[in-house]
Amino acid sequence: MSYDLAIIGAGPAGMAAAVEAAAHGLRVVVLDEGGGPGGQIFRAVEQAAGDPALGADYAVGRALVGAFRAAGVEYRPLATLWHLDPDAGLLSVLAEGRTSTLAARRVLLATGAQERPVPIPGWTLPGVLTAGAGQILLKTAGVVPQGPTVLAGQGPLLRLVAAQLARAGAPPALILETTPPGRRRAVLRHLPGAWAGRGLLGRGLGLLLETRGLPRRQGVRELRAEGEGRLQRVVWDSGSIAAATLLLHEGVIPATHISRALGLDHAWDAAQQCWRPVTDAFGASSHAQVALAGDATGIGGWEAAMAAGHLAGLDAAYRLGRLDGAGLAYRAGPWLAARRRALALRPLLDALYAPPAAILAPADAVIACRCEEVTAGQVRQAARLGATGPNQLKAYLRCGMGPCQGRLCAPTVAALIAEVRGVPVESVGAYRPRAPYKPLTVAQLAGL
Repeated sequence: MSYDLAIIGAGPAGMAAAVEAAAHGLRVVVLDEGGGPGGQIFRAVEQAAGDPALGADYAVGRALVGAFRAAGVEYRPLATLWHLDPDAGLLSVLAEGRTSTLAARRVLLATGAQERPVPIPGWTLPGVLTAGAGQILLKTAGVVPQGPTVLAGQGPLLRLVAAQLARAGAPPALILETTPPGRRRAVLRHLPGAWAGRGLLGRGLGLLLETRGLPRRQGVRELRAEGEGRLQRVVWDSGSIAAATLLLHEGVIPATHISRALGLDHAWDAAQQCWRPVTDAFGASSHAQVALAGDATGIGGWEAAMAAGHLAGLDAAYRLGRLDGAGLAYRAGPWLAARRRALALRPLLDALYAPPAAILAPADAVIACRCEEVTAGQVRQAARLGATGPNQLKAYLRCGMGPCQGRLCAPTVAALIAEVRGVPVESVGAYRPRAPYKPLTVAQLAGL
């Protein structure tokens, strides 16, 4: 099968791009690992949009999904892209246990973000999850944790999950905030610029007010999970609490696995402490046939992602001859303005919720690579012996060679090597992923 535009991901950016591109006559296919459109932010929105626990934003998500469903694009759920040859325009896809290929003149990566790893002592214990994982269970199955639940970390999502659990009748027993003391005073200089994003700021303040009655501790350090066989308690520098579930969150970072495997140009984002692909205002990358949109290019939230999706869809129509330069400029103006408004609050949020140093470079005994059970101390020792970067580290240890292919350990490994070498993290580099982007069996490969 051949298409004008193949979109990877059906979150706000992917759906918006599909709607825009289809409106300009492009033949569009959307490949989505999820079982339905919405991405993480609007996961299972068609079934759960009326759930009061999830909040008013879900109504917006349902409208976007409705427009996506009506746009006439080909939607392939439960489909995983495992290889992409952008020069030939060929995509290899795994769906229903079988592999197949399709062709596209242009590819848009709208793969979103992943939660930043939070390597603390005990984070591999059963009962310890990310806040996003807890949110998935609530959205897809209406499941809430049984027994005392602790939320630990920082960022808007932490308060959102706390509010959603409370609305669902399972409020957290305690919120442990890791934002260092004094950080709030440091962000005052960003307040004037944040005025353009006052709508988002207002919703954030609303969450703070909604959760103000929940028990919480501020300035928490030395966080760890303890238990025999599973989580039993959460301990920090000045206290402890019995817990059956611990939900960790220290912000999100772009999902760059595919963009790195393609060799696209990336830049270090000092504010968000992560790598992001280099793109222009419309999402075009360093490869002529590949574009990116949404949080895959830098964390901005669903409103910025939706605007970026529309811009990428317009750009695809322009590059494929369905829209002239004047038409592109005219139609892009409102979406460029919408994205600016949506991103106006980011400098404040990035300054307020920058990850603590202990999260980036944990103590020696902490597991850094979950797949291969490699500790932070082992990574440090390998760096002392001569491993200058994550890829060189593979000659010493198996970090980055497990089933997750380095998605979870990459930020930690780079920070640990940089610490030992006394250099900035960005100078250490990052893993070079290879296809297949997700594990597949020999039988699935042979079926191609």
